[in-house]
Amino acid sequence: MRLLHRFSLITLIAIYVLILVGGIVRSTGSGMGCPDWPKCMGRWIPPTDESQLPENYKDYYSSKRAEKNVKFAKYLRAFGFEESANRILNDESILFENDFNKYKTWVEYINRLTGVVIGFCILITCFFSLRLFKESKTIAILGTLSLILTVFQAWFGSIVVSTKLVPWTITIHMFLAILIVAFLIYLYFISGRNVVIGLPGNNRTKIKALLIACMVIGVVQIFLGTQVREAIDVIAAQMGAANRDSWIGALGMEFIIHRTFSWLVLILHGLLLFNIMKNDVKSKLGYGLMSVVLLSILTGVVMAYFGIPAFIQPVHLLLGTLIFGLEFLLFLQFSVKDKGIREY
Repeated sequence: MRLLHRFSLITLIAIYVLILVGGIVRSTGSGMGCPDWPKCMGRWIPPTDESQLPENYKDYYSSKRAEKNVKFAKYLRAFGFEESANRILNDESILFENDFNKYKTWVEYINRLTGVVIGFCILITCFFSLRLFKESKTIAILGTLSLILTVFQAWFGSIVVSTKLVPWTITIHMFLAILIVAFLIYLYFISGRNVVIGLPGNNRTKIKALLIACMVIGVVQIFLGTQVREAIDVIAAQMGAANRDSWIGALGMEFIIHRTFSWLVLILHGLLLFNIMKNDVKSKLGYGLMSVVLLSILTGVVMAYFGIPAFIQPVHLLLGTLIFGLEFLLFLQFSVKDKGIREY
């Protein structure tokens, strides 16, 4: 149990590192740095110069993506997503191959290496959880689901590449990562040694309700953020990186809604912290959560008024997903029946 507790935390931290690296991939436009999967440019260690690639490498990788997209379209049609399937098959830009860029290739390659490390971490976490099957079937099931979901996430990552970063596939890829985070946080929580702090039932229920509201609004805010990100990708392709300062002005209602929701996020977390302090609960996690919320809003302001600096984008994404993780862990702490909360 102790090993599971420690290793689930290591895996959780590794996933947040991957989210940060993935944000860097997106902000630098390196998502197609490796046009194939699981190898990169047909190699386990990618090239550093275009001369190391065959002359027809663009046509080759384009045809490979076309084959995979046909298979994926069949899956979409089987589940009733006919329009999405047709859009992927009929969009010729998906099969357009970018020129080789060693920097983007290696950024994407590092992203994939980080994913491989996490895969092994999840595998070991699953192993420890299965060893506890007799003590807790919940732990064994969650460990197994984490592994299955990670395998599916890896496969879906290949689809993101083959469809050349079709926006909705990136959004699904993001939310699958958040779901894996939730599983690991639960494993970390129920396998740990905790200190019980007393709190009246009615007050605990109120705080839990606020936490649920924070999580729901937080997930909506992350979704809205992905829509803004997709709109920025389109604008960036049209206007070019040289006009980065003009990107925000070209955004539509998705940005206004996302910005407005940040006020709701701030107010709800302010109410949450107020109720925690009112009940004299010394929760370092609660104060940490509020700090991350403020940092997230600050990075959003920096992007809005300072031309969307590329280095801020992945930080903003990381903080948004970290908020959800802290909210969920705090919710679990307040969910101990008839005793109070748990604090590490």
